[in-house]
Amino acid sequence: MRVLAAMSGGVDSAVAAARCVDAGHDVTGVHLALSANPKSFRSGARGCCTLEDARDARRAADVLGIPFYVWDLAERFRADVVDDFVAEYAAGRTPNPCLRCNERIKFAAVLDRALALGFDAVCTGHYARLVDGPDGRELHRAADAGKDQSYVLGVLTPAQLAHSIFPIGDTVKADVRAEAAHRGLAVAAKPDSHDICFVADGDTAGFLRSAVGEAPGPVVDESGCVVGQHDGAYAFTVGQRRGLRLARPAADGKPRYVLSISPVQRQVTVGPGEALEVTGVVGVSPRWCGPAPTGAVRCLAQYRAHGAALAAAATVEDGFVRVAFESPQRGVAPGQAVVLYEDTRVIGSATIDRTVGRDHSLATAGRAAVNRLRS
Repeated sequence: MRVLAAMSGGVDSAVAAARCVDAGHDVTGVHLALSANPKSFRSGARGCCTLEDARDARRAADVLGIPFYVWDLAERFRADVVDDFVAEYAAGRTPNPCLRCNERIKFAAVLDRALALGFDAVCTGHYARLVDGPDGRELHRAADAGKDQSYVLGVLTPAQLAHSIFPIGDTVKADVRAEAAHRGLAVAAKPDSHDICFVADGDTAGFLRSAVGEAPGPVVDESGCVVGQHDGAYAFTVGQRRGLRLARPAADGKPRYVLSISPVQRQVTVGPGEALEVTGVVGVSPRWCGPAPTGAVRCLAQYRAHGAALAAAATVEDGFVRVAFESPQRGVAPGQAVVLYEDTRVIGSATIDRTVGRDHSLATAGRAAVNRLRS
């Protein structure tokens, strides 16, 4: 089988490519140049896509004895991931750029080009497992729960999964590093990449400010009283506690959190933690990793990349996914993805359009659905 191995310059993708070579596949390595002006070196574990990363990927390919190329996808990455990220924050939502990158770059632009060039599959170093099931290939959680990346892969379609390979999904991170060292790969001890790859210094608010410009406005409490000022509503996300710069402390002395963001009014509303509690979400633009569910289904729902999966009930209707949590949750924000699971299998995902409070009829109906499915 002809396999295109996406090599980021890190240890995971290097070992994934090596395992494909061991499996007897005809492997070609490719590094994705996603930045129009890449920095020469990484700064610790922040970011990726530097010239150093490209060189590390090339050296790993040399050790494996496979052809290696660099594909310039910077323009596509900026349009589909970076600009989308900025637009979502400017609209008061909280996007996940890694999920968008998988959806629109690695398993769309790259996979499409790979298939057009005669490759059979794309291999990556994602921590997730592929299992052949009765309805085709299934996406499952990784063996290493602490590194599991199935959440950000929940946008993949059955056709994309059919041409994907995740060789390290059954291995824990420590063993991947040990294997890399045994193979003589120089990236064996290289730090993992964290945070947003195109915000290498970790200053997301500063990045957004440079892209959108300053848009100062008030920070108000639930009664509408001004309790502070901000430089741009885009720098906040629902559930945020730090960096609010409140001029007036709460009368009860309790901490305050961001409850909502109104970009048009340039207003950020803060309040007590209990006001954040929601019992469900309504998702749009669903993408299914297998057959789309029908009716109400009992499932597990996850709304953060590194969050816990929660008992829930989901109902699909008219292009919407209505998810009711078994227990109230805090810090759920529009723009995030809600990914649905059946045990370890990923059912699919949707983008959260709005949340549902305790007193909403949808929440009541959803909670009843959970109880019915549990009985």
